[in-house]
Order: sequence, then structure tokens, then C-alpha cells
Amino acid sequence: MQSVVDFLNSIIWSPVLIYMCLGAGLFYSIITRFVQVRQFGEMTRLLFSGKSSSKGISSFQALAVSLSGRVGTGNIAGVAAAIGFGGPGAVFWMWIVAFLGAATAYTESTLAQIYKEEDNGEFRGGPAYYIEKAMGQKWYAWLFAIATIFACGVLLPGVQSNSIGNAIEAAFGSGDMIETAVGTFSVAKITTGAFISVLLAFIIFGGVKRIASFTQIVVPFMALAYVIIAFVIILLNITEVPAIVMLIVNDAFNPMAGFGAAIGWGVKRGIYSNEAGQGTGPHAAAAANVDHPAQQGLVQSFSIYIDTLLVCSATAFMILITGAYNVHGPGEAYIVQNLAAEISANGPVFTQLAVESTMPGWGKPFIAVALFFFAFTTILAYYYIAETNIAYLRRTVKVPGMMFVLKLVLIASVFYGTVKAAGLAWAMGDIGVGLMAWLNIVGIVIIFFLSKPALKALNDYERQQKEGVEEYTFDPVKLGIKNADYWERRLARRTQEQSSASDDKPGELVNPTA
Repeated sequence: MQSVVDFLNSIIWSPVLIYMCLGAGLFYSIITRFVQVRQFGEMTRLLFSGKSSSKGISSFQALAVSLSGRVGTGNIAGVAAAIGFGGPGAVFWMWIVAFLGAATAYTESTLAQIYKEEDNGEFRGGPAYYIEKAMGQKWYAWLFAIATIFACGVLLPGVQSNSIGNAIEAAFGSGDMIETAVGTFSVAKITTGAFISVLLAFIIFGGVKRIASFTQIVVPFMALAYVIIAFVIILLNITEVPAIVMLIVNDAFNPMAGFGAAIGWGVKRGIYSNEAGQGTGPHAAAAANVDHPAQQGLVQSFSIYIDTLLVCSATAFMILITGAYNVHGPGEAYIVQNLAAEISANGPVFTQLAVESTMPGWGKPFIAVALFFFAFTTILAYYYIAETNIAYLRRTVKVPGMMFVLKLVLIASVFYGTVKAAGLAWAMGDIGVGLMAWLNIVGIVIIFFLSKPALKALNDYERQQKEGVEEYTFDPVKLGIKNADYWERRLARRTQEQSSASDDKPGELVNPTA
């Protein structure tokens, strides 16, 4: 099984995909005149503006849902793997893919808003929707939807739950094992898998509103607590920070693990963490209730900064400052070995040991709890993404029970992933991420050359900014954007309401003697 998965990954994660991810980010950064820098102030303002409605969630809730997908095990275990296999220089390439990816995130999330639909009283949207409507290729949209259901419903949840299981076992496990017909498993992992499965079932059977309500509370809390602990560790070792920064930058261009390893692991784990270009973020972006599509594009662009430049950097600095890492060389050799050889880079142990070295007795349990919240909310986001793509397929093919089957498969995948080996879980997750990234990045680049809808939306939004409008409007027909059906109906409805309100106002009395 492992050899087959590794072979598929060698094809999917070829240098072509790595440079395509970086190239797409650079392309959209230039085209949008580095919107991720110019509109930084507007991004922060928009976070707390807008309200939820019966059909959609607020901008902050959409940010929380998307962050629950972006901020996950990749921020703790993924950063450790990037350093363990790509060296410290991989962190630099994670920063680059995040900075450039913020422009990609703006583009894909704005497209999701432009082409979103109303489905059973809720907003739905994402790459499958905008590929069909803007690219005009329904077969390609179906291909993305099927790949995403498979990735987010089967492959990726197991990565998240696997890291939870490993962290709980390292922090609280007693070493007791259970022998079954299919193998020997840790009691701690089986118990953890059962608990996660039950909690997951309770939430996902409650719908997107329950997911949004849960994540908008948990995501900010867990991210803030984690970053505070990381900053405490960094401050206690503040004199080491300049040397660590130089280590990261120098190793990015003269990498101890080889240039291909540094950039490859940096980009792979960077995309896994912040998901820019992967096509997952647009699903939550489409659910937001906003006055203009560009607004949610800017909010989602800001989420990349939170994920990688804040949370991932916190993890990287903790690991590097405390020296709690190894760097794998070719074969079984180590380029750097600070820890025991049996400690795997494919897991949260580097991070746990980094915190443990500064907070003895607290490090492993704290990371286990933090990782539980990080990874669990990511699983919820994966469910919502898979559910949205099933909703897309149901527009054409109505098969009873599809959502119910998805819930059962997802729960089974989570339990299976919790108890399995980390290497296989991560490799399967990489397949899912790679498939979605290939399909989505090719799609948004083609869409740009066909009609430039995301760029037109940005120019329109910035025009209204300069005019100082009190309420933003979006007229797709005027901008030459076709098939934005929701926004056309919304504008027509508002125009009619304004006309009716004008007609209802009493006219001025005319003096008959004048």
C-alpha cells in the first residue's frame, strides 16, 4: 500500500506542480498589483463587518470556517515534517508560498462569491461552480467535485485524526496495546478515535450553521493560545532569534538537504497548511453574506497570513530555537540529528519536545490539546467542503442518501486514520491535496484568460472605495461577467425595492393658487 501511494505522490507532486503553485501566486500578485499588500488595511476592517443571514454566514464566520481548514495539523506536524525532510530552509519557502498564495486565495475566493448559488436556503459555491460557469467546462467541474469529495471525505481527514492520535498517545498513552484480527493497536489511539468519531457525528449532523458556530469560537481561541505559548518560548530565547532567521534564509538557498528537498517540502507543506490554490478555501468564502464578492476575497487573503506567517512561523521558531529536530538525509542517514533516530518527523513530536524543553511536564499535553482543536476543526471544514461538492453533483444527479453516506465514510476515515501509521496517512493526504491543487490552479488560470472576473471585481471594488460609497454594490452585467446569476437577481431585487420605496413616498403638495 505504501509503495503504491508513494508512486502516485511522485507523479502528482512532480516539480511541475511545485513551480506551478509558486508561478500562479506570482502571476496573480503581479496582475492584482500585490493586492495582499495594498489592501491589508481593508482586509482587517472587513473581518468584523457584515452580518450573517438565514442564507449565509458572516465574513468572520466564513474566515473561521476557512481557517479551521487552513489551521490544522499542517501547522504543527506539517512544519515539523518540512524541517525534518527539507531542512530549516523549507520554512523560508513556506513563507514565500504564503505571501504569493495570498493573491491566489483572493482570486479563488472572489470567484467563489461571484458564481455562488442558493441551495435549499443556503449559499453554496466553490471551484466546481466557478469552473462550470466561468470556464464553461462542466466535465472539468465534475472532475474537480469528484476528486474533492474523495480527498476531503476519505484521504485528508485521516491525516488530521492521525496527528491527534499520535499526540494523545505521546502525552497520555500508557503503552497498553490491543490485538485484533487486522493488527495490534494502541489503547490510547482506539479510545481517541472513538471519542473523535462520536463528537464529529454530533456536529456534522447539525449542518453548516452548527459548524460555523463551533469554529468561530474554537478557532480564534486555539490559535491565540498556541501563538501566546510560542511567543513566550521565543521571548525566553530572544537572543537566538537573529541566528535562527539567518539559518532559515541561508538554508533556503544553500540547503543542507538539497535545493529540491528544501523548496519541495516547503511548498508542499506550505500548500497543505494554508491551502492557497488548493481549492478548499473558496467553499467557505462562497457561504459568506457580503455586499461585494471582492470583500470575501480580501478576507480569505488575510487568512493566509494568519495561517502561515503567524501560526506556522511560531511552530518553526519553537522547533529551531530549542533544537528539537532532526534533518533526514539520503536513505537512513541524518544530516542533523539532535533527537533519537526513532522519533519521526511525520508527526507532532518535534513540536511537543520543543514546548516540553521550556515547559517541563506541560509541553506534550498542551500540544496534544492544541492539536486536537486544530485538527478537529479542520476535519469539520473537510466535511463541509465534501458536502458542498456533493450538493453540486446533486444539481444533475439526484441519488438519495448521498449526504448520509458521506457522513458515515468520513467518520470511518477519521477512526481509521487515528490508529494507522503516520507515514501512510500523510502520503494519502498529499495525494488529495495534489489532485485538488492541479485541477483548481489550472482552472483559475484558464478563467483569467477567458474573462478576468476576479480582476474586474477587484477594480470595481477599488473604484467604489475611492468614491467613498456608503454601501457597496456589484453589477456583473455592467462589468461584462456572465453567469453570475445570484448577483444579477440580487441587484434586480434591490433596484425594485428602491423603486417601490420611491413610489411610496408622498409627493409635495402643490399650491393651487400659485
